[in-house]
Amino acid sequence: MSRIGLTPPDWLVRNLQPQQAPVNRPAVARAAIAMTLPLAIGLWVDRPLYGALASMGALSGVIGDTADAYRMRILNIAIPQLFGAVGVTLGSLVYGRGWLAVWAVTGVALVSGMISTIGAVASVSGLLLLLNSVVGAGLPMPGDWWLAPLLMTGGGLLVLLLALLAWPLRSGVPERTAVADTYRTVADLMAACGRAEYDEARHAVTRSLNQSYDLVLARRARHHGRSPELTRLLAQLNAITPVVEAAPAAHLSGRPLAPEIPEAVRHLAGAVETGYTGPIGLRLPVPVSETARAVDHALRHAAEVVAVPDVDPRGIDDRLGRPAALEVRAARAARNVALSAASWRYGLRLALCIGLAQALVSIVPVPRSYWVALTITFVLKPDFGSVFSRALLRALGTVAGLVVAAAVLSQVPRGWWDVPVMLVLAPLIPALTPRGYGYQTAAITPVILLLSDVLNHQGTALLMPRLLDSLMGCGIALVAGYLLWPESWHTRVGDRLAEAVADTAAYVESAFGDSAAGARTRRRLYRDLSVIRTEFQRALTEPPPMGRRAAAWWPLVVAVERIVDATTAARVRVRHGAARPSVAEVEQVVLQLRELADGLREAETLYAVRTDLTGPAGSVLEPLRQEVAAARAITAPT
Repeated sequence: MSRIGLTPPDWLVRNLQPQQAPVNRPAVARAAIAMTLPLAIGLWVDRPLYGALASMGALSGVIGDTADAYRMRILNIAIPQLFGAVGVTLGSLVYGRGWLAVWAVTGVALVSGMISTIGAVASVSGLLLLLNSVVGAGLPMPGDWWLAPLLMTGGGLLVLLLALLAWPLRSGVPERTAVADTYRTVADLMAACGRAEYDEARHAVTRSLNQSYDLVLARRARHHGRSPELTRLLAQLNAITPVVEAAPAAHLSGRPLAPEIPEAVRHLAGAVETGYTGPIGLRLPVPVSETARAVDHALRHAAEVVAVPDVDPRGIDDRLGRPAALEVRAARAARNVALSAASWRYGLRLALCIGLAQALVSIVPVPRSYWVALTITFVLKPDFGSVFSRALLRALGTVAGLVVAAAVLSQVPRGWWDVPVMLVLAPLIPALTPRGYGYQTAAITPVILLLSDVLNHQGTALLMPRLLDSLMGCGIALVAGYLLWPESWHTRVGDRLAEAVADTAAYVESAFGDSAAGARTRRRLYRDLSVIRTEFQRALTEPPPMGRRAAAWWPLVVAVERIVDATTAARVRVRHGAARPSVAEVEQVVLQLRELADGLREAETLYAVRTDLTGPAGSVLEPLRQEVAAARAITAPT
């Protein structure tokens, strides 16, 4: 008798597997205080409804409380609160007005989906605009029209106030800590050279560099380059780049580096974090090869930069990632939203689903029907990842959250007992959110149900309707927001990768010319590859055929990263004494990469290619030729 296989499919395992992330203890504390205090004040003044609305506003602030730098917290929390206030005002104005409410909320959904394509802050702003308009259109708000927006905005701004309390004492500390952490990830990278852990260490360095540059450059844009502290941090970030560039050459040598080298980078990290500017003595081994000389030169240069107390801002290259002026970015964002096909596509997709949900609950009696649209809003946000995965995790997370909510609503009497319960439940939101969307849903569900019960006193009668509403919302999102849009499940996953291969060809072509331009190109390429890696990892969570197709292409993503590493290694070796490759050698590799890129743009599936790359023996491009040949071999069908 054959055994029945009970092993779950890979895509399901990837969806359910929790992500590893540290708990942000300050954010946990802020969530506990910001969501419990309004509830307690409302009970104290005998206005529990007001307290519940302010706590709902604090919940939106807790969701947006993700930035490290203090100035970024203002953007991440305050701006979305303004959009949320507009949303609840619009929703309240059409409450109980039948089809007018349907059309109004659908229009808000269109705007929400379109502005979500601008960036992270705009995405959260669009989310709160739609969420609060749905709540306003589905729940009667107490008091005058302005009271609910004021209470909800006040709750969100309380989170911001708590987040900024330490700013006078810790101004600049998050940026300095981020740069020091980047140095530590580079130390881990140098320790991993010649070992199997190298690839994961390099990905960690890319993520850390992206985060540090984003923090420092975003804040520096507001100072117009005049802040000495930020200028020095940017110089320190730029100084670690040659060390990062030397790592691929060291790794390709196949031998681990001397332990003094990663230890020296950690020593520099400590100096960056403390702001030390005295002499830094590095005990490094004597270099005996091109690669060793590259590492030695890069570390000594980084030590010089870290030790300099004052840096001339005119000599700092911040062209990669430097934000434009605010008015320029606003005009560019408005133009992109109005003219971008992707913006209209996302907006129409979200509006269709919200319109269907609002129309359905207008025809079919559904108690507290706003929950259906809330579910769709969370599941279908276009920049939040796979719609299918989020629908699955939303359903599972809601079931888990309802179990907790059932215990709370059945065993805890309403009133002052809500305060200690909220003090326990609220911190779970920032604690579990980094683990994954399903965990976040499980944490948010009992909190929202507790606040909803304060508003309408339905008790455990809320539970089954909420489960039904969530399942209806997930179903609408899957059908109208996923299956009806071929791009969701039939996209050629090689399109974005083809662009990266073409950019890699351009990098190879320019790698042995201007040093500064090559460094900027390499940073931009690594950033793009990091985004592609994230997109492919999301695609792997899709069920067949999308997930299976992404899995088939995944080795090529890794191969392209290795090609960039091999190019960087050759570039470093040439700068430190190796013979420069001939123009014909470089052009041969560039031609192969461009042929590969063209083929990827035309292919739905893997295809046969030639891999006849040859060149002079002993050339610095030999490892690069091997990586390009391997990448082209990957695309051959098995």
